Amino acid sequence: MSADKNPWGPRKSGNRGQSGRRKTFPQLLLMAAGILIMVSALSNIFMDSVINDLTAESPGKLGRAFVIYSGSENKSLEPIVTEYCQDQNVLCDVQYKGSLDIGMAVEQGVEQIDAVWPANGIWIDMFDRSRRVKHLASISRSPVILGVRKSKAAELGWIDADVSMDDIVRAVTEGRLRFLMTSATQSNSGAGAYLAMLSATVGSDAVLTAADLELSDTQQKIKSLLHGVARSSGSSGWLRDLFLKSDAEGVKYDAMWNYEAILAETNRSLRERNSELLWAVYPTDGVAFADSPLGFVDRGQEAGFEEFFLSLQEYLLSEKVQSQLVAADRRVALGRANAVGTPDPSWNFDPRRFVTAIRMPEPDVVRRALILYQETLRRPSLTIYCLDFSGSMEGRGEADLKQAMSLLLTPSRAREVLIQAGSQDRFMVIPFDNDPRDVIDGTGSPEDQARLLSAINREMSGGGTNIYACVRRALEEMRTITDFENYLPAVVLMTDGRSDGDVAEITSARRGLVGDVPVFGITFGNADRSQVD
Repeated sequence: MSADKNPWGPRKSGNRGQSGRRKTFPQLLLMAAGILIMVSALSNIFMDSVINDLTAESPGKLGRAFVIYSGSENKSLEPIVTEYCQDQNVLCDVQYKGSLDIGMAVEQGVEQIDAVWPANGIWIDMFDRSRRVKHLASISRSPVILGVRKSKAAELGWIDADVSMDDIVRAVTEGRLRFLMTSATQSNSGAGAYLAMLSATVGSDAVLTAADLELSDTQQKIKSLLHGVARSSGSSGWLRDLFLKSDAEGVKYDAMWNYEAILAETNRSLRERNSELLWAVYPTDGVAFADSPLGFVDRGQEAGFEEFFLSLQEYLLSEKVQSQLVAADRRVALGRANAVGTPDPSWNFDPRRFVTAIRMPEPDVVRRALILYQETLRRPSLTIYCLDFSGSMEGRGEADLKQAMSLLLTPSRAREVLIQAGSQDRFMVIPFDNDPRDVIDGTGSPEDQARLLSAINREMSGGGTNIYACVRRALEEMRTITDFENYLPAVVLMTDGRSDGDVAEITSARRGLVGDVPVFGITFGNADRSQVD
């Protein structure tokens, strides 16, 4: 960055850019959470609903869809649920959300949710203050572990060896290991990995307390570990997809924190394409388990809804389905299934292995730990927002864009949904039309956020559109950051997608950047989505 008397002041513009995933404004306020949390992938927090073959014209015996908010790790189990719903003549709408989204939906009393199926009951404990959720029961279990490329595990001496969290810290601080991990404030697998890291600092026999969180040694160790995060997301399933897509494109990430069951799915895909497998590392200090509880959200529905829920839950806990879950690499309670998991020594997988579980902290301690993660311990983000103020955004599009940025850049509002910035985060805002306008820099301080938001609110729509010019300018700005490697970078493009210019123009701007810089697209109004895909 060039030096100015005001180093965070506006500067004038340059040229062109690219894009990634897109969403429309009806999902925007919650979707905005995915931008700031390590700039995790926007599209994963709000995955498409999956609806069975019953039609809206024939909604089944309940008269409308039975809506389930589920963690993305359950998506591979969807056919089991769909088959039962069809047999019962019930339209089931399974919507995949991040753990925080599920908890907040319960807390806020979002209408039209009949059941929740998060990865861990802790998210219900933290957010269900009105005790709306009933009949909560664990369907299966899966530990959060570290999958490391087998060659990297061999290099680190971890093949057929006990590995502690200190060993992982050492590999990260020596620059020998970087990993993918979901956001701890958005997804249970990231929260599980993070809580296991914290628990390791107090010992496996102790329960993490609020006082432990304030210890400087604890914070420094966790900060060192989280510096190893190479990419993040708001969904465990999307993180798997990112790893596999990157592998196919030749980007070989060292490792990934995720559920044992999802690592098994990942390795099946890697094996099919003759790619290197991930070696399962079970930290000896203990791991967090997903207990996958299914619960009924009591909103005063007609009796048929609760009756159907209880029958669905009973079906999922039946010996037949529990055996299917074992075959899908889930762990189930002893005696529930007539089958046992099959070990695979080629990647150290053994679902029958006894794994030390951490003692889960009290909900208030978990909440405090998540705030500490978001504001202090996570790897800082470097986010450049390309904001479309062309003529086609005039009216609703401009209003929606400004509303989204208000949520992101108003600390009191952002904190409510755990998307608040940390003081070490850095932002740039580039409004654009035919060309980029000013480049406005800032940090995560409340003062800088207020200044950025004020500048955004002064912008007016007008002129043509060249999204590629703005993204190119954003990538060029990233090349000037001297400590770029300390951040998780991303470009966030907010546009209606109707652009002049050529996507090929940004290729040169990507050269010279250290690592991969994701570009995420959010569309507004009557968008041309093809240009941001």
